[in-house]
Amino acid sequence: MKNISLTYIYLLIIHALIALAIFLVPFLSKIYALLIPAIGFYVVYITKNKNHEVLLVAAYMVGVEVFLRMTGGNFNNEYIKLNVVFFMLLGMVYKGFSMNSFIYWIFLIFLIPGILVTSMTDFYSVDIRKAIVFNLSGPFCLALCAIYTLNRKILFSDLQHIVIAMGLPIITTTVYLVLYNPSVKDVITGTQSNFETSGGFGPNQVSTVLGLGMFVFFTQFIIFSKSKLMWFVNGSIVALISFRGIVTFSRGGVITGVFMIVILLLLLYLYSDAKGKAKSRMVIILSVFMGLGIWGYTSLKTSGLIDKRYANQDAAGRTKKDRLGGREKVMNNEINLFLENPILGAGAGLGKQFRKEMIGQEVASHNEITRMLSEHGLFGIFGLLILFATPLVLFINNRQHLYCLSFYFFWLLTINHAAMRTAAPAFVYALCLLSVQLKKPEKAVNSVN
Repeated sequence: MKNISLTYIYLLIIHALIALAIFLVPFLSKIYALLIPAIGFYVVYITKNKNHEVLLVAAYMVGVEVFLRMTGGNFNNEYIKLNVVFFMLLGMVYKGFSMNSFIYWIFLIFLIPGILVTSMTDFYSVDIRKAIVFNLSGPFCLALCAIYTLNRKILFSDLQHIVIAMGLPIITTTVYLVLYNPSVKDVITGTQSNFETSGGFGPNQVSTVLGLGMFVFFTQFIIFSKSKLMWFVNGSIVALISFRGIVTFSRGGVITGVFMIVILLLLLYLYSDAKGKAKSRMVIILSVFMGLGIWGYTSLKTSGLIDKRYANQDAAGRTKKDRLGGREKVMNNEINLFLENPILGAGAGLGKQFRKEMIGQEVASHNEITRMLSEHGLFGIFGLLILFATPLVLFINNRQHLYCLSFYFFWLLTINHAAMRTAAPAFVYALCLLSVQLKKPEKAVNSVN
């Protein structure tokens, strides 16, 4: 146990040092981006994916995506998604996939009519290939991940390794944010999303990955901290990631992270015996006080502006007209597009072009649900029903998967405010579908007469 704790701490230190190195020499981000899939492929090749190493590699890439984007390491916007898809296919070569995964092949088929509509578009200014890739790379990545993970048996301890693999690069991201903007108080002047506290990158995506990091290290804090040292280390990490997530002033990711934690605490309480419930109550109380402390410190550092941000007010304390930063107009436009094209939809990736004509704004959708409706019509509804229902049906017979509902709501909440710009919602959704066991089932022993 001591060796495991030391290895864990060494990994944390290494990922903090990666942030420092890339902050000092930005070009190293490109090398980092190349090394991850190269080393990942080597590991999968020599192990023959015996313990689902493809999931470890994919998880790491999901965790590092936003960091690579903010530091210029990404070779294109779909770099991580393509790599995740590649490793899922590689995993299928070694391990196959469940016959029940046909449901996600059907999901992919439901995307085809929207693609055909786009291919026949009259918008000559539209780059059809780019429009389709931009809007469907996320759903395609999700489907391939889901096909690999559906009913895949895995131990809870191994699932935690996957979760930690996703979390380690988030440590890198957090340390980089501290280096990029060490003094939060100096750059907070209003209640809008802040690029300075987000490493110069999109606050929405940074908030999303930090919200995921809050959950990752909270699980380490309450379930896997077996010593006072580990309690301190993991508790400090949760506090730091939470603080940096909140000061992005992008609410979606932080609210999602808190929601995931609340669901986990609720399940731990419900599944515990009397003794476990007493312990769970103590953990819940500790978590509440910890959260209040983090919020109070953040409020102090932002001169109370963070309180106004979450109260939907501007710096002067006036309530803003819209609660979703202008997203309501886009969502209403997409609903109207669906009503005008209820069967086949407006065409995959064409929503932006229609918005330019209808409301004078060429803006991409932030909501995957309304985008699926507007661009895929009735087939979009069928596809969404598959995505909504399958994890919940599986959870009924897989109650040992303690993270299932937290993962599910990460996907659901994230696609409502950040669509599927990154691979995170696709991959985390797929983790819902794993068949998790708390411990290895005992082998049957033949009785001796």
